[in-house]
Amino acid sequence: MNNNNISGKVIVITGASSGLGEATARHLAAQGAALVLGARRTEKLEAIAKDLRAAGAKVEVLTTDVTNAVQVKALIQKGIDVFGRIDVLINNAGLMAIAPLSARKVDEWDRMIDINIKGVLYGIAAALPVFQTQGSGHFINLASVAGLKVSSPGGTVYSGTKFAVRAISEGLRHEVGGSIRTTIISPGAVESELKFGSTDETSVRAVGLKYEIAIPADSVARAIAFAIEQPAEVDVNEIVLRPALQDY
Repeated sequence: MNNNNISGKVIVITGASSGLGEATARHLAAQGAALVLGARRTEKLEAIAKDLRAAGAKVEVLTTDVTNAVQVKALIQKGIDVFGRIDVLINNAGLMAIAPLSARKVDEWDRMIDINIKGVLYGIAAALPVFQTQGSGHFINLASVAGLKVSSPGGTVYSGTKFAVRAISEGLRHEVGGSIRTTIISPGAVESELKFGSTDETSVRAVGLKYEIAIPADSVARAIAFAIEQPAEVDVNEIVLRPALQDY
């Protein structure tokens, strides 16, 4: 048994079928965590779970669209039903649809707001009563360096959603701190499917160039593990990480 303050913890991850979610699931499973993985792509979730179970991990999966509050609540409930508790919720699901405001991609604005902001809020709504009843818990919310500086032109709405994640997370910390921890993870360019979220051709090319310096998704997984493994009285509130070559 790993003696690392991660082993045995029950950790729920949204957006777990690829990228940061998958890398984090694999890393935490290796540290002895029990996992509840949610995403829309059930087949990918099942393949990851099969892999991890073969290595001895305890893994449950549930098809979850974070824009649906009922499905997010069901994901949390799955952890309680199977493992009896939830120790950590990683609100990881996200969409980065880069395009200038003048392109007026209103449908993509709506999707980013629904996934990046409301998805996090639905996770908080589902897990907070559980954490309060237990007297312990840990929210880890994925923001971005775009939540520290407005990434424009193109990333204005995406930045808006990530500024919101940081504001919500800080308010959450202030409201429930003590026995419940709150961590914001703000990555720069990291290798994942996030870069494929744009439909604006000019923006797609710009994002592709920016991501040539991307660091591996496992970089974020290690940062998340660092926050989780601290003693209960230590709350790592925000970790910002980016490629050493990234200029903002």
